[in-house]
Amino acid sequence: MTIQIIGYIQSGYTLKVISTLLELGIPYEIIIPDKFADIKTPEYLATKHPFGKIPVLIDDGFQLYESHAIARYLVNKYQGTKNSTVLIPSDIQKAALVEQFISVGRSYHNVPVAKLITQEISANFLGGTLDPEIIKEAREETSKVLDVYEKLLEGKDYLTGEFSLADLLHCPYYCVTTGYDDLWNDPKRPNVARWWKNMSERESWKKIIYELENIPGDIVY
Repeated sequence: MTIQIIGYIQSGYTLKVISTLLELGIPYEIIIPDKFADIKTPEYLATKHPFGKIPVLIDDGFQLYESHAIARYLVNKYQGTKNSTVLIPSDIQKAALVEQFISVGRSYHNVPVAKLITQEISANFLGGTLDPEIIKEAREETSKVLDVYEKLLEGKDYLTGEFSLADLLHCPYYCVTTGYDDLWNDPKRPNVARWWKNMSERESWKKIIYELENIPGDIVY
């Protein structure tokens, strides 16, 4: 049975799961709710996600929500079954470093990035307007975080040295398609720029960017 993902392509959380599936070579079907209100209904809250969020994974009757939990589940079940991509190494210490950088991403990198993404989605799909002050603040916060990443990536192509789930869960694809990619391509941060170039050359990245740039215009939220 094909894995199903309930979610929106515009959602960075959904894209993390899709990226994981693409890297592992696992076929999937994405189920896009007709309206944003659909994920707030009593039925959805009772049967899919108690907080009315996406994505939700359905794998042969098994359901799971929260993107990072879904990604780890997919790695644990499918890594090595379809291709040779290793997202979490079997070596305990290497796996611990992957978990360390996943935590770093959630705690420091993703917080200001989420502000940028939320602004764009609100303006482009929910009928809101961009707030220049929030964008300015988010850009400044993201820059400070990436200054630290510049040091963390010294002499490395990826966060742990080798491509892993930690790198994959950092990818703010929507920022790239909405004009904020200069933050990760700043010549003042060559290590970050190299890291970003390495990730953007992966086939999973290219497929995600293609999907984002070709979102149907009639999606209703």
